[in-house]
Amino acid sequence: MKNETAIPLICLVGRSDSGKTTFIEKLVPQLMALGLAVGTVKHDVHGFDIDHPGKDSWRHKKSGASVTIISSPNKLAMVKDTDHDSTLDELIPYFDGLDIILTEGYKREDRPKIEIYRPEAHPEPLCNNDPKLLALVTDAPLDLGVPKYGLEDAAGLALFIKAYIEKWTVPK
Repeated sequence: MKNETAIPLICLVGRSDSGKTTFIEKLVPQLMALGLAVGTVKHDVHGFDIDHPGKDSWRHKKSGASVTIISSPNKLAMVKDTDHDSTLDELIPYFDGLDIILTEGYKREDRPKIEIYRPEAHPEPLCNNDPKLLALVTDAPLDLGVPKYGLEDAAGLALFIKAYIEKWTVPK
C-alpha cells in the first residue's frame, strides 16, 4: 500500500444515475475540512466541450492551436487535443501537490474504488466481488464485505479516506 511518489487516487464508481456527482459534491468539502487538498477527474466517454463559440479561447483553439490555456487570477483551464482517452497515470501529473485525487468513473480501471449504489437506479451493485473495492456508499441493506456508509454520510467516508491516505503516505 505504501507509495513514495504517486498521489493516492480513488475512483468513485457506480452505474448511471446512482448519485456519484451528488455524493462527490458532499465529499469534497468534508475532505477539505479535514485539511486535505483534493483534486477530481470526471471521466466522460462521450466527449465534452468547455469552450463557448465566439469567446477568445474558443477562437484560439479553433484557429488550430493544439493547446489553449485560459488563465486568470483565480482559475486556470486547459483545452488540449488528444488522440486517445487519457489514462489516469497520464492525468496524475496535473495534480501535483495534492493529497488525494477522486475520480468519477473509470469503473474498469484496476484502481481502488468506492461504489455509490442505489437499488432504485439499478438492481445489482457494480463492484460485487471486486478486490479493489474499498467501501460502499448506499442506504440499501447490503454487505459486500467492505465498510459501508450511508448516502448522507460524506463526513464518515471522509474520515475513512483520510485514514486510507495516512496508510498510503510514507513518512518523510
